[in-house]
Amino acid sequence: MEEQPLRVLACGDVEGRLNALFNRVQAIQKKTGQFDLLLCVGEFFGTTPEAEAEWQLYKTGAKKAPIHTYILGAASQETVKNFPNADGCELAENITYLGRRGVFTGVSGLQIAYVSGQEARQEPAPAHCFTSKDLVALMTPLTSSSKFKGVDILLTSQWPRGVWHYANNPEVNTKLCGSNSIASLADKLKPRYHFAALEGAHYERLPYRNHIVLQENAQHVSRFIALAAVNNPAKKKYLYAFNIIPMKTMDPAELVKQPQDVTENPYRCPTKDKMDTQKTAFSATEEEEPANQYFFDLSKKQGGGFRGHGRKRHSDGDGRGRDQQHHQGQPKQPRRHPQPSGPCWFCLASPQVEKHLVISIGTHCYLALAKGGLTPRHVLILPIGHYQSVVDLSSEVVEEMEKYKSALRKFYKSKGERCVLFERNYRSQHLQLQVVPVPLNRCATEDIKEAFMVQAQEQQMEMMEIPEHTDLKQIAPPGTPYFYVELDSGEKLFYRIQKHFPLQFGREVLASEAVLNIPTRADWKECKQSKEEEEESCKQLRDDFQPYDFTWDE
Repeated sequence: MEEQPLRVLACGDVEGRLNALFNRVQAIQKKTGQFDLLLCVGEFFGTTPEAEAEWQLYKTGAKKAPIHTYILGAASQETVKNFPNADGCELAENITYLGRRGVFTGVSGLQIAYVSGQEARQEPAPAHCFTSKDLVALMTPLTSSSKFKGVDILLTSQWPRGVWHYANNPEVNTKLCGSNSIASLADKLKPRYHFAALEGAHYERLPYRNHIVLQENAQHVSRFIALAAVNNPAKKKYLYAFNIIPMKTMDPAELVKQPQDVTENPYRCPTKDKMDTQKTAFSATEEEEPANQYFFDLSKKQGGGFRGHGRKRHSDGDGRGRDQQHHQGQPKQPRRHPQPSGPCWFCLASPQVEKHLVISIGTHCYLALAKGGLTPRHVLILPIGHYQSVVDLSSEVVEEMEKYKSALRKFYKSKGERCVLFERNYRSQHLQLQVVPVPLNRCATEDIKEAFMVQAQEQQMEMMEIPEHTDLKQIAPPGTPYFYVELDSGEKLFYRIQKHFPLQFGREVLASEAVLNIPTRADWKECKQSKEEEEESCKQLRDDFQPYDFTWDE
């Protein structure tokens, strides 16, 4: 029998406006039916004579709350007097003070963790403040259990500091807002819903994930919602209604479903003093595939320079000279390309690069022959600087990448071929955009598209088609692992990688019978050439491509 969800209301600072709150709740219940409970965060009591008079009506039983209401303790010295017992108690019929901090578990199994007040700035802590000891006492019994997955709901009055990282910005002063201790608590307790108040703002953050993609099993997402004060003049939202099935009784597969707009965990955001290149949450720690899969071989000393014509880049300390070029008047361009934090076999300035495979060098990108390519004209477009994926690129890099794509399309067309581009942002450190030509007489674009869709489905992967002018950044924020295909028709296919992904998937589809029909070449290792053969292939391709190479005209 399917578990019935609980219907819950959450509310921001009430500040003593009890009649306004409960009238609103009654109106909602009249319209949509009874809710199971109301959770109030922030300052519940007011300090005005009107607020005091309203409270007396409920305290004496003259009025009764129309719903089971659970509240947090004082968030200022002025309201401490309303809480006779730090451990929580019923203050009036249907109005319960949860306590200073703890876990409340309902009959349904719904688990609510809570912390009252604000973070203490001095010792001993005032009555309306919590200390690190309070948070440790709350966390330890929960997180020490090996079965702990997270809590259903977390209630705090203060915001967690930095909750806005990787997401939409709130209308608050982010320099002053929030508590680091609450951020750390939220990170460890992994609430499915986290409510806070006190800032007079309404803010619904995009859901964030609680696991490190590709390193940990999928876990449920967390949603942070801050609510404004009851009856605020700006009419900002102060009540939030939602349905929830307790984690304990929920189907595990359903629990860990990831919504399309999920982001990285804001509390694990690298601090500003780390290198800018570490933008993504999983780039530095991921297990990488062997770098020589494409065209860099770490097993021996590199030799052989870039022997073509055309523009050379400024030397980056690798002895390649400054701007050796056949055309005059080229302005010197400042080139501060992002640098890797360790060795990278794809950064052009890196001593590991097999320079004999480079076909063309632009200002921000370069073109290289793919090592062990599917076909003789299989190439890679790579950024000169250290970028992990297309979604991390700056606009000028994107612009030049598009110029390379356009040049390659014209070049392949002259050879009676259409091109397929794909990128795999998974277990890779530096962006490699694979460009593979497919003879026009082999198959239609529609056949290639179908091959990707069908072969993805066979591996339980659902590729989605994305609108032609949609920016990939809208679908995959930095840090998201994905596989992406661009067809010559402008159609784009996208798959958000959940857990595992076959590293050779792009090659396997293109090598399959439906497309190039060269199944034995699906694995790049079976297609390796000697260095002499590579140099010959590259020289041939460089000469063929030269009439289409825009870097010669600049």
